[in-house]
Amino acid sequence: MLKTAVKPKWIAALVFALAVAAVFVLLSQWQFSRSTQTDVAPPSVTEKIQPLLQTLRPGQPLLGSQEGQLVTATGHFDAARQVVVQSRMQDGRVGFWVVTAFVVDGAPKLKGQAATDEVVIPVARGWVPDAAAAKPPPPGTVELEGRLLNSEGPILSKNLPAGQVSALSSAELTNLWQTSTYAAFVVSYQEQSGGAEVGAAASHGELVRITVTATDQNGKVNWLNIFYAIEWVVFAGFAVFLWWRLVADDYRREQDELFDVHHGDEALEPDLGESAQ
Repeated sequence: MLKTAVKPKWIAALVFALAVAAVFVLLSQWQFSRSTQTDVAPPSVTEKIQPLLQTLRPGQPLLGSQEGQLVTATGHFDAARQVVVQSRMQDGRVGFWVVTAFVVDGAPKLKGQAATDEVVIPVARGWVPDAAAAKPPPPGTVELEGRLLNSEGPILSKNLPAGQVSALSSAELTNLWQTSTYAAFVVSYQEQSGGAEVGAAASHGELVRITVTATDQNGKVNWLNIFYAIEWVVFAGFAVFLWWRLVADDYRREQDELFDVHHGDEALEPDLGESAQ
């Protein structure tokens, strides 16, 4: 079989197969490198406060590069649109997040939305140990500062008490509040009105400031990219295997010709003339 493999045409085919395999290996390495990369912006970016209006538009998804960004916005809270989110941890205790709709001044309208319609973003104003401890938001114009986070997925829960939800889902709150809502939410760090603090820091312990940090994606692995990387290695091996299989088929044909072995229907068909005699 070695004599067959060293024929010029099969040596050329081997070179081509190895070149194809090398390309597949390079693609595999690229996929492996992508598996540990993230689109999350570094803390040096997310910790620089940016206006919400310049960071995210209503109706648009929050990108990984915007996740955890500190933002500011001016507007007012809508006390009629407030919920508490269950099962929230704070300093080792389980409680609730108080989430209120914040009407953002100057927010662009969605397509088909009337000019008088409001655009709100859910704001997690603070943590309380009991749902009954949730108080109304501060009135008047508020200058808000907080961390912008992605909306959570809705959770189907039955028999929830009125005013309570299982997840901070913008889609769910849009239906509940019947208004246009950003596809994200803000965890409040500071709320000022007339230069005075009116948020959790001024509630004297009734509302505890929520402790969150910038999204940490370090060390996370994208398993889909790893799967693709393994696929490319398999393709590389298949390219070499295909060359070997073609050489083996050529070698078998040579052996059949050498020993005068016939294949097909003609070799199996009897001589009807001779049988008749």
